[in-house]
Amino acid sequence: MAEEQKDVAAAEVAAAPPAQSKKKTIILIVVLVIVGLALAAGISLFVVTKMMGDVAGGGGGEHEEEDVGPRYHDPGIFVKLGDPKEGILVNVGGARSSKYLKASIIVEFNPGKKAVINEETHALQPDAEIKVNDIATHFLRATKIEDFDADKQDEFKKQLKDELNMALGSGSVYDVYITSFLLQ
Repeated sequence: MAEEQKDVAAAEVAAAPPAQSKKKTIILIVVLVIVGLALAAGISLFVVTKMMGDVAGGGGGEHEEEDVGPRYHDPGIFVKLGDPKEGILVNVGGARSSKYLKASIIVEFNPGKKAVINEETHALQPDAEIKVNDIATHFLRATKIEDFDADKQDEFKKQLKDELNMALGSGSVYDVYITSFLLQ
């Protein structure tokens, strides 16, 4: 009986080192998995921020056109051109043309331009409103009918924005939005 107890005790002592070795192996695997996950998260974060920076910056291509306005800006003041309900109604295509354009054009103005935007009412200053409506009407009437094509809409909006910025001062207009467009 004493020999059996010695054999059992010896077996327990012999079994102890593999159990500790197993624990160390499991702890090592868990630590490696955690380090691997942290590394993958870090790489993913880097890739996403790099890609988002490229998208916001315009893709980082060579010889890009420089925009006068800031890339990121404070929220602008949105003003609908023309009649608040109807928008702008003008004849287009020259004096002898029977084509009419009815459009709702919304312009996003820089709120920091005090000569353009009234701080208290968040509306256009009276002289700026006259200039904006005159420029928009003149621009629309002078535009050829072919330039109203849907494929050219981005260029059309950029040209209108540039015309407004030339008259009101650089950086006065953030963007131009067209919410309705009817050419008849």
